[in-house]
Amino acid sequence: MSIEKLVVVEGVAAPLALANVDTDMIIRIERLAKLPRADLGRYAFEPLRYRADGSEDPAFVLNRQPFRDARILVAGANFGCGSSREMAVWAIAGLGIRVIVAPSFGEIFFANCFQNGVLPVVLPAPTVARIASRLEAEPAAAHMTVDLERCEICTDWGETLAFAVESLRRRMLLEGADELELTLAREPEIAAFQARDRERRPWVYGNG
Repeated sequence: MSIEKLVVVEGVAAPLALANVDTDMIIRIERLAKLPRADLGRYAFEPLRYRADGSEDPAFVLNRQPFRDARILVAGANFGCGSSREMAVWAIAGLGIRVIVAPSFGEIFFANCFQNGVLPVVLPAPTVARIASRLEAEPAAAHMTVDLERCEICTDWGETLAFAVESLRRRMLLEGADELELTLAREPEIAAFQARDRERRPWVYGNG
């Protein structure tokens, strides 16, 4: 299954400096029974975004300008912990967010991001806290550029931050391909290896 390519993401960055935001907080389990994938963004962060009467909570960062149109989320530690539901990533992507910067992530959520065209970036906790504070204090400067080819984040206030991404996962996003597609692209190499191996160890293939 192809995924949406991600090379450079430019846009508003929103600070959500909460630790241990779990997948149930990102998308409630009862929403998954009735809603198609395309509608999940409407309910992303529902316990934080909406009051009990269904109205938006103006205190929540993604309900305020300019953060309402965020493409990048600067989050707290252990983001996406909890259950393994892939739909949590679908919901975040449904908001238009393509990059999440945090000190750490839930392991399964982290892997699901790459499968669904979202880039999770790990930076040291003090760095993430400093960025989030700057974004909160200066919303007019809440614009960042994330360059996956260069593995760099550039802020509106002139800071450049390097980050690391495992090479296969980086390639998946740059090319918009999952592991299976990347493997199939190497089919000639695989066939050549099998031919050599068949000559060297024919008994493995039932030929001797």
